[in-house]
Amino acid sequence: MNRAPRAEPPCETVVRQAIQWSLRLQVHPRDTRLYQQCQHWRAQTDEHERAWQRVQALNGELSAQFAALPAPGVAVEALEQSRQRLDRRQALKLLSGVAVLGSAAWLARDLSPVQAWRADYTTGVGQRSSVRLADGTRLQLNTDSAVDQHFTARHRSISLTRGEILLETGPRPSADNRLPLQVRSEHGVFETLGGRFVLRQGKGQIRLSVTAGQVLIRPFNASPIEVHPGQDYRVSATQALRLAQPDMDAAAWVDGLIVTRGMRLHDFLAEVARYRRGHLACSDDIADLRLSGVFRLEDTDKLLAVLAQTLPVRVEYRTRWWVTLRRQT
Repeated sequence: MNRAPRAEPPCETVVRQAIQWSLRLQVHPRDTRLYQQCQHWRAQTDEHERAWQRVQALNGELSAQFAALPAPGVAVEALEQSRQRLDRRQALKLLSGVAVLGSAAWLARDLSPVQAWRADYTTGVGQRSSVRLADGTRLQLNTDSAVDQHFTARHRSISLTRGEILLETGPRPSADNRLPLQVRSEHGVFETLGGRFVLRQGKGQIRLSVTAGQVLIRPFNASPIEVHPGQDYRVSATQALRLAQPDMDAAAWVDGLIVTRGMRLHDFLAEVARYRRGHLACSDDIADLRLSGVFRLEDTDKLLAVLAQTLPVRVEYRTRWWVTLRRQT
């Protein structure tokens, strides 16, 4: 007798997306737009629906296990560690437990992992994503990024919560209602009627790199500045500074690349570290070595191996997640 082929379990990325949807719906149970977006995501593929049903089923199993779960603050910090060492079913129980234990009050706290779950579009460490927005704008998210979308009849804006994005604007809504596209951040507003640009949120600052069109910087405590193609600015709470020629192509990550021009090894490794988990560094005596070239991001271990062939360095693995480059002896 022929048996129907067994459905493959959903991949880890899809499972995590289902968890994110579950968390967001618990925080905003009456948000009809969010509910419709979730329904649309579920209907995209059978794998999405299987992941959704699995998360909901595991949520139902947790009622007898609450006492064994860590406190919410601890659970958030343990989330990624648990995903690495537990099998998918166990990890899902922990993740779903965070969702069930996390009331709206707790989830509203200023915790970056929770902010990412609540965002309209997110990526994890080492992930990239591309989205076409309602007005035709292409939004691309780099590793570990989170973005919210706010489109109405009177304005169109995006909030960059964390990470890095590339925006390539689409057509305006109508010829007589030319609404600018705004990107809001903690350091100011970036506005354009048409352009292609990269925004990267850092500690205490945000960096703007324009590759096409024009972007108007509106710092919160400084005068507006018009930025043209080929220009880079660093914007903080108090000022916007024009940057010299960068040592790295700001938009190469869209193609899965790091493209450098005389970049310090220390700075290069800090960039690579954004795409992998754990510790990545080099000894002080090789920190100022310079490298130029094109490096692929899909496998950072292979990328590090290429460095050992390019520079007089060796790659030392204490563990898979603790890597140090030292001078070749």
